[in-house]
Amino acid sequence: MKRKVNAIWIGDGADGNGVLSAQSGAFEKMPYSFKTRFENDEGKLGTNPEELIAAAHAGCFNMKLSFVLNEAGYSPEELNTDAVLTFEDGKIISIELNLSAKVSGVSKEEFEELAEDAKKNCPISGVLNCDIILNPTLT
Repeated sequence: MKRKVNAIWIGDGADGNGVLSAQSGAFEKMPYSFKTRFENDEGKLGTNPEELIAAAHAGCFNMKLSFVLNEAGYSPEELNTDAVLTFEDGKIISIELNLSAKVSGVSKEEFEELAEDAKKNCPISGVLNCDIILNPTLT
């Protein structure tokens, strides 16, 4: 499988801006800039690379965990993960995966082991060079 995303940047680093478009059409000409990256805490002006990494990580982790649970004989009702990325001094320091899950029949201990397995073996986890913190909750 190959996927293509196009990034266009116009102008200087601090004053320039750009757009991102995905082959899938999931986003088209999504704005990003220095301001959307560092001065836009509410996130309403556009995205930034770190937000996209966090989204990819949360989505990949949920999908991997679903397969890990299936292989162990469980069928998840819902996996809800917030990925909180910390970016400091020009580097991604950590991503915290806050997972809330509804899975019938699994014990808390086994669920935590399976979630840890998914964290370690998620393809996005494998390419990240930062601390990955998992906070699993079974509801």
